[in-house]
Amino acid sequence: MRTLRDVGIGKAAVVVKLHGEGAVKRRIMDMGITRGVSVYVRKVAPLGDPIEVTVRDYELSIRKADAQMIEVEEI
Repeated sequence: MRTLRDVGIGKAAVVVKLHGEGAVKRRIMDMGITRGVSVYVRKVAPLGDPIEVTVRDYELSIRKADAQMIEVEEI
C-alpha cells in the first residue's frame, strides 16, 4: 500500500482510499481530499512534517500522520 506520505516532492498521485475513522476521516474529506482526486506534492518541511500539497487548485498543509491515512496511486 502506497500512501501520500510516500510520494516524493514534485510528484502527483490519485487518491484511491481513505483510511481512518470518525472525525479524522471527516476532516480529511472536508479539506477536499476524496477518492479520485489528484494531489500534487509541492514541499516537505525540513523535518518532514508537515507536507504541502496542491489539491483542487489550492495549497494545503497536512501532517504526516494524516498523510499516512491516504492511500494513493502515483500518476
